[in-house]
Amino acid sequence: MAIPTSRTKESAEISIDVNLCIGCGLCIEVCKGFNLFHKNGKVSCKESVYGCIGCGHCMAICPQEAIKINGRYLIPNDLFTLPDQQENPSYEDVLNLLQRRRSIREFKAVPVGKKLIEKVIEVAQTSPMGLPPSDVNVLVFNSPEKVRQFAEDFCDYLKGIKWFVSGWFLALMRPFWGRANDELFRGFIRPTVHLYLDSMNKGINLVNYDAPVAMYFYGSPYSDPADPIVAATYAMIAAESLGLGTCMLGAVHPLIQHGKAAQKFRHKYGIRFKSKEGLFVIMGYPKVEYQKGIRRTFSSIDTVKNDSI
Repeated sequence: MAIPTSRTKESAEISIDVNLCIGCGLCIEVCKGFNLFHKNGKVSCKESVYGCIGCGHCMAICPQEAIKINGRYLIPNDLFTLPDQQENPSYEDVLNLLQRRRSIREFKAVPVGKKLIEKVIEVAQTSPMGLPPSDVNVLVFNSPEKVRQFAEDFCDYLKGIKWFVSGWFLALMRPFWGRANDELFRGFIRPTVHLYLDSMNKGINLVNYDAPVAMYFYGSPYSDPADPIVAATYAMIAAESLGLGTCMLGAVHPLIQHGKAAQKFRHKYGIRFKSKEGLFVIMGYPKVEYQKGIRRTFSSIDTVKNDSI
């Protein structure tokens, strides 16, 4: 039995060249689908609960290149030699990059080239996922004109569904979705919707700030909800490393998930699925430069004590 995704519902196929296999067992150790076992000093395949999910771990770790995986959008030619670990950026390099990052909403009127966009996507595609093959979808707006048009269309769409932030609707829904959601709608979502519409009426785009590039990461009904968020984060870091300013925008996604109007809006932009989670990342050459950073904290950091388990 294979684990289904939007892209495939079949297991991958494992083939082992017994003439190359030395029976080291590394592939068995890393296969968490439990498809591999020792037999007569060699590695062999067996049926498992999930079948081969196509993670490629066995193929990537085999020192003899004795294993080949085909299926679930994975082929042997997808293998590549890893860069030397000495080429990794230091901890300080990574920390400096992330500390310098600020959410940028002011951009120079300078286009972001196609090659830079491709580099950002190349990095985002390396992001971990709940289950291969990735069910993350990416919609790229590669010019400020396209970004602006989306914002204008989104505001037109919001005008037709303003009832969902009306007083009577929020009062009706409070017993069903609880205090926290009620406070979120009254304190953030409702004023944000009005701010989007009022500003756009004045020609000011607060939806996506007329950024030179916007990327929308979203999943499918099968995907792990975290997958598009992780991929968007990788894209943000990649863009920062290329000298671009970035900002993550989370308000649009939940507003285009439910109802016939939302379905029609998604169809217009070729958005393939409604998705549990999704995120926009806008990017461009920053118009402003910050001189100071701000320390942030988590809500809590607890260490499990031995006497509590």
